Amino acid sequence: MKKVRVAHISKLVRSVRAFTRELGRQQDLIPPQAPAVPQIPPKIGIALGGGFARGLAHIGVLRVLTEEGIPIDYVAGTSVGSIIGASYCSGISAREMQEIAGIVRFKDFARWSLNKLGFCTNDRMDNFLCKIVRCKTFEELKTPLAVAATDFITGEAVVFRSGPIVQAVRASCAYPGMFQPVKVNGRLLVDGMLSHAVPTTPLREMGADRVLAVYLSAHWVNLNGPRHVFDVIGQCFSIAQARMSSIWKRDADLVIEPNVDGFTYDGFERAKDLIVSGENSIREMLPAIKGWMKVAEIPLGVRSRTASPILPTAVPSPITPAPSGFSA
Repeated sequence: MKKVRVAHISKLVRSVRAFTRELGRQQDLIPPQAPAVPQIPPKIGIALGGGFARGLAHIGVLRVLTEEGIPIDYVAGTSVGSIIGASYCSGISAREMQEIAGIVRFKDFARWSLNKLGFCTNDRMDNFLCKIVRCKTFEELKTPLAVAATDFITGEAVVFRSGPIVQAVRASCAYPGMFQPVKVNGRLLVDGMLSHAVPTTPLREMGADRVLAVYLSAHWVNLNGPRHVFDVIGQCFSIAQARMSSIWKRDADLVIEPNVDGFTYDGFERAKDLIVSGENSIREMLPAIKGWMKVAEIPLGVRSRTASPILPTAVPSPITPAPSGFSA
């Protein structure tokens, strides 16, 4: 009887051991589960194009983004876009900018000064910017900023990301024919419209995953024709800008076009209407932008669509010359 029990127990032990070995073998066949990839929200950059007074529409765009809680990680500006961008990045709210826009006029930042290089100078912009921008250097800004200008001699793009803010913005606003060129670090610079009409590419180089481009596409003149030489110059640049916009659009995920038809380039007195136009244009894009925040499927380490390294920022950084669109 005891022999039967021992044999039965031995058989049971062998069965358990065999089952354990088979279970281990099956587990070895299961492929290891890939580690979870940490997900982070996309870095959003906004490119603010030029347009003189029409650029006040940028304030409306920024105001809506702020109200909707959509974070802006990088800003790049050309011409008036650099003024709005510098103000925003220094901590001035869109509401405060709206109040300033309601009282600012052309004479606050420019004056007539007949010169063989231009009819006006924007030297008054020094005091104007010192009053409204809360930082003196790029390094002090709350949000990283790039300001686009153009080397008048070589045609190269010059992108400021460090050093004094005021001179960079003055150079970015030196509209050819109207304003005299601005010398910065030994280089004669003019409006960034000639190299980065809407500065989307600098945002990619800064690390933006998603880029919003604000494009002010209105022509300078109406059916009645030009009023003066500045309308002639501006209309020529506007035509070229429209025909060459595909260059900067390559680095834009969404293009926002406030309706600025009917607004003159110097129509600062219509600031309220321009800001409303900016608000309306961005509201149409909110579902797509909020979709970026919901998905947020960008693995750590994959930040930008381009492989371009961030440019040195100790001095204005030349970029390989390339034809670009034009803006006021």
